[in-house]
Amino acid sequence: MLMIRLQRTGRKNDPSYRFVVTDKKNSASGGKFLEILGAHTPKTDEIILKAERIKYWLSVGAQASDTVHNHLVKNGIIEGKKKNVLPKKSPTTKKKQKK
Repeated sequence: MLMIRLQRTGRKNDPSYRFVVTDKKNSASGGKFLEILGAHTPKTDEIILKAERIKYWLSVGAQASDTVHNHLVKNGIIEGKKKNVLPKKSPTTKKKQKK
């Protein structure tokens, strides 16, 4: 299955990301991808996206990762609600002490 996901580029302590189309089995940092669809620089909050190509890959059946989905909704490329990408906090339970 094809995925649109983020691939980290850039040097240490200066991250930048690419939006790439890759097979789900490939690792995110692996260099195998089909096409570069955009870029994201978190320090300057700059996002460059190829909207037509992203819509094409989504129409073909590619799935967007949760973070990519949130970026696409934020930039108005797709409609919908943002997904929660942070893990849910589990309540802490106190253990009973033996007497």
